[in-house]
Amino acid sequence: MSATTAQTPAPTPAPAPASTPARRRGQAWDTALVTVLSFVTALVISAVLIAISDKQTRDSLQYFAHYPGDTFRFAWSAIWHTYQALFYGAIFNPHTASNGTLSGYLGPISETLTNATPLIAGGLAVGVAFRAGLFNIGGQGQIIIGAVFAGFVGFHWHLPAGLHLIAAILAGILGGALWGGIAGFLKARTGAHEVITTIMLNYVAINLLGYLLSVKGFQAPPYGQAIANPVDHNATLPLLLGSSLRVHLGLILSLAAAALVWWLLKYSRLGFRLRAVGANPFAARTAGMHVENSYIVVMLISGALCGLAGVSQVLGTNPQITSDIDGGIGFDAITVALLGRANPVGTVFAGLLFGALRAGGPLMQQYAPIELVQVIQSLIVLFIAAPALIRAIYRLKTSGSSVGAELAKGWNG
Repeated sequence: MSATTAQTPAPTPAPAPASTPARRRGQAWDTALVTVLSFVTALVISAVLIAISDKQTRDSLQYFAHYPGDTFRFAWSAIWHTYQALFYGAIFNPHTASNGTLSGYLGPISETLTNATPLIAGGLAVGVAFRAGLFNIGGQGQIIIGAVFAGFVGFHWHLPAGLHLIAAILAGILGGALWGGIAGFLKARTGAHEVITTIMLNYVAINLLGYLLSVKGFQAPPYGQAIANPVDHNATLPLLLGSSLRVHLGLILSLAAAALVWWLLKYSRLGFRLRAVGANPFAARTAGMHVENSYIVVMLISGALCGLAGVSQVLGTNPQITSDIDGGIGFDAITVALLGRANPVGTVFAGLLFGALRAGGPLMQQYAPIELVQVIQSLIVLFIAAPALIRAIYRLKTSGSSVGAELAKGWNG
């Protein structure tokens, strides 16, 4: 009788995990959905505030029990006209388009793009610093110094067309890089926290600009106002849509910077090193990476991007430097970076959104206080920074993600 050998059935293989590209696409859609819902929620809450701020709506509350329709009608009218004014000021205005001119058709979108240009560059600067674990809130100072360098070359030097513009752009980028590099150097060599040093450097830049605007040679004659000499025409950024519209070459430069930053941090060795340092500086140091040098390099890059924002301001939008040349962009850039989830593509769209809010804000004043634009921005940031709240409101599946966690993961596109 032959013995038969019992064979143990092979174990059923565990299902293969989802591919990395599939997981990334799922995470991207999840992030996009939460971002859109955050924006919509902010608009809904802002609509309530618009209705409350409307005088007719408030007055109709006195007889709400007898004629409730008046309250709802006045509230809807206030909300509709306010958001319509935002659309007219930022995207398309049929009233100005009726004149048949190019500026009438493209004027609103041109203002949106003009306002978005420095915000995109500034948002990229903040996002790059995030990748290395640093929080650069010195955008204001870096933009100012970049504008000073670019403006000085623009009005003090006299070079042929083309060469003069290139020299002014490079000077502005260099100025911002040097100012950001100071904070990076202090962080690397002394351990000084970048938040403190960048805040202090903001004040230094503000007061340095105030001094320069009182110095002959920098200040414009007849030396009675705090305004710099105008930039030569050879050093101004060319307009993209004709002389009647303000959008200029700075937009192309900011978009090119976004593409370069995306490639740098996704595919280059330097980008890998910066992401590794940002994820875990101790592990990066153990792997042989020079963490301190990475801090210096990333702040140089971040400052250079802020310098590019300053370039777009003084060579494109405002040809004469004034005390408010930064226009609050340095701090708005933090909001743009957060809204864009520190992703270069997201930062571009966030910059466009905030550019639209800035462009449409003045027209909104006909129906609501201009402060409502800032309220909308603040609410967007609030909900973006608290995705768990959005998930709870709309009963979405929890992924356990947050802005800080997503920034720590690295750039996945």
